[in-house]
Amino acid sequence: MTLLIDWATSILSKVLNDPCKVDLEDASHVAFFTMSASFPEVQGGGSLILAWQIKGKNVLVVGGGEVGVQTQSCHHFPVNYPNLSLQVAAGRILNLLNADARVTVVCPRHGLNSEVAHRVESGQITHTDRLFLPLDLEPEKNISLVLTAIDDPEASTRIWKYCKKLKVPANIADVPPECDFYFGSVHRDGPLQIMVSTNGNGPRLAASIRKQIGQMLPEGTGQSIAKVGQLRRRLRKVAPGKGVDSITKRMGWMSEVCDKWSTNNFNEMDEEDMDRLIQSYDAGIVPSFKEVRLGRPSSLVWEFDGSFGWL
Repeated sequence: MTLLIDWATSILSKVLNDPCKVDLEDASHVAFFTMSASFPEVQGGGSLILAWQIKGKNVLVVGGGEVGVQTQSCHHFPVNYPNLSLQVAAGRILNLLNADARVTVVCPRHGLNSEVAHRVESGQITHTDRLFLPLDLEPEKNISLVLTAIDDPEASTRIWKYCKKLKVPANIADVPPECDFYFGSVHRDGPLQIMVSTNGNGPRLAASIRKQIGQMLPEGTGQSIAKVGQLRRRLRKVAPGKGVDSITKRMGWMSEVCDKWSTNNFNEMDEEDMDRLIQSYDAGIVPSFKEVRLGRPSSLVWEFDGSFGWL
């Protein structure tokens, strides 16, 4: 590394002191270093954060919430400390239901915690009242991903290996090396979802950071995003072109609207405002919220009373 730095320094010194002696190869090296400095630095060790579209897909959850409850975890905490492991299956099932997934839980009924049992009884999820069997992952069941939340590390590892064999993504609770993906701490406000991940290093800290981010957001942020979604759908009806130029123009115009209008502007925007704003699309203009409102017909009628403003 030191040799590389010395070499780069010598080239730059030559450029600064005697540019006439710089050859084509040196010039290309200088250009390379100049371009490299303008690009983002690679930071390895992270996860690829995605918004996985799991709507209508089959997800298998093995276990009903009893991860390390009596035998491994409880004696480490005071009696009144809430056992977070009890919430593993329940929390992840809720995340899956919020994403409109079709959830099946495989677990003996006595292993379900109260929240998971409620979702079974209310028909929100399907329940198989027994331990996991390989037939639960038969190809015809079309399982998109597997989550485990059981108090049996060896059984969890066997399930993970079986998932790897079948190429089904899996998350083994509290065993980062046996996870194809992690769950983060999520802030939810309508269509807005913000996930904080510590890549398995500190889940509790992620929850604290997520709360801080949520408190920093302007009130009504989720509502304003929903209004932006309505505006985009209206725009597609007015300008439904599918060519590259049409798509580029729509994206550019919407980006400018989002940059120019505030959260409060979007919250106050009604259907008439949307229609008036979209009327400016063909001309490539983005009026301000105030300009859109000023363009609306007024319900006030002014009549001359002969006073010329004098009382």
